[in-house]
Amino acid sequence: MQPYELSLTAAADAIRARRLSPVELVDSVLDRIEKTEPRLGAYVTVTAEHARRAATEAAHDVAHGRHRGPLHGVPMALKDLIDVGGMATTASSRVRAGHRAAADSTVAARLSAAGAVLLGKTHTHEFAFGLTTPQTRNAWDRGRVAGGSSGGSAVAVAAGAATFALGTDTGGSIRVPAALNGVVGLKPTYGLVPRHGVTSLSWSLDHVGPITRTVEDAALVLTALAGHDPRDPASLSAPAAHYQPGDATDLTGLRIGVPRNYYFDRVDPQVEAAVRHAIGQLEALGARLVEVDIPMTRYVQATQWGLMVPEAGAYHEGSLRTVPELYQDDVRILLEASELMSAGDYVRAQRSRTLMRAEWARMLEEVDVIAAPSVPMPAVRAGQETVTWPDGTVEGVSDAYVRLSAPANITGVPALTVPVGHDEAGLPIGMQLLGRPLGEPVLLRVGYAHEQTRPAPALAPAA
Repeated sequence: MQPYELSLTAAADAIRARRLSPVELVDSVLDRIEKTEPRLGAYVTVTAEHARRAATEAAHDVAHGRHRGPLHGVPMALKDLIDVGGMATTASSRVRAGHRAAADSTVAARLSAAGAVLLGKTHTHEFAFGLTTPQTRNAWDRGRVAGGSSGGSAVAVAAGAATFALGTDTGGSIRVPAALNGVVGLKPTYGLVPRHGVTSLSWSLDHVGPITRTVEDAALVLTALAGHDPRDPASLSAPAAHYQPGDATDLTGLRIGVPRNYYFDRVDPQVEAAVRHAIGQLEALGARLVEVDIPMTRYVQATQWGLMVPEAGAYHEGSLRTVPELYQDDVRILLEASELMSAGDYVRAQRSRTLMRAEWARMLEEVDVIAAPSVPMPAVRAGQETVTWPDGTVEGVSDAYVRLSAPANITGVPALTVPVGHDEAGLPIGMQLLGRPLGEPVLLRVGYAHEQTRPAPALAPAA
């Protein structure tokens, strides 16, 4: 096994035991980037020399007994919405040409303090306003979409071109590309991970979280990221915690909610079969399955767009009026549409969110975790705009991908996607686990237990 193939947990163990040098690991991943990047386009920029210097410093520290923890010397990538002092934050947009960040974002600073080694910045759908990330190709099939908007981060992790990465999630932008590329993606509880220094799409829906190869890896990164920051007005004051899924797979006594409605409506049969099989495995591990009714489903799409579009429009108001031609057409049209929405529309969306949160809280009193598909279908072909379901319903691809992930953004509950198999074409399928606010430890426990029922994750062929 080459170093770039190691999970974060395995790499951290090898570095701590001095079986592997951070220099060897970083060089291996950089070599992998050279091989995969021309085919996949995951990165906006690769900071190879910076990474090599940081790896050398990490190796020196570890050799002299100054080991900072499991992220020390481990190479990672940041979605290009996340500020790193002195580097461009392009948001994959011509609007940001010439931009340089004045200082590190909170999450970049925390990863740096933990000793993680920055490899570079990964592509996003322009300003995170989309679900496909067209610049980047799926790690399992270059003719398919990567998913978005954190497509570059998910593809880099899936291909071995980063040991872990950060993404952002406003309507599914961590979980969608993670599911489509066969890796783990965690959208934390709203406010658990600070967003200071992260370009906003929609302030009341935005989250930052890890994309990793394993659930245990996600727990290690979340431990480094979580904690209050007064510079983010939504940041929770909950004390910092050590997130650890544990090594037990016994789920006896845990109640798994299986949706009767919504999450299995208009879903590819192979996706449904894989997710229901995975739910059956959770039951075999001792969990009790409880059928639940998802509340207020008819309002999900209207609430998501009713919140996101006006907030995005407000953020981009100045540049949209001065340099509209610099935006890609799909994003410009959505931003211009925001000006047609009234204050009343926005207030009604806020009211709907308040009611939805209350209804979800009541539902989550009955179960500990909800298990459902992460996305309704595997990665579609690049350029495909719609999907036609067996009942004749025609749905936009982006609408389909956001449909099952948006409820967790609206309500702010944590959501974890884990790989549960592949379809007949070899494309990954993901299962989504949703829990109570600050219920990350339970999600990680369930995700880890399921992970142990499957073979060790393999990297995408990236051919």
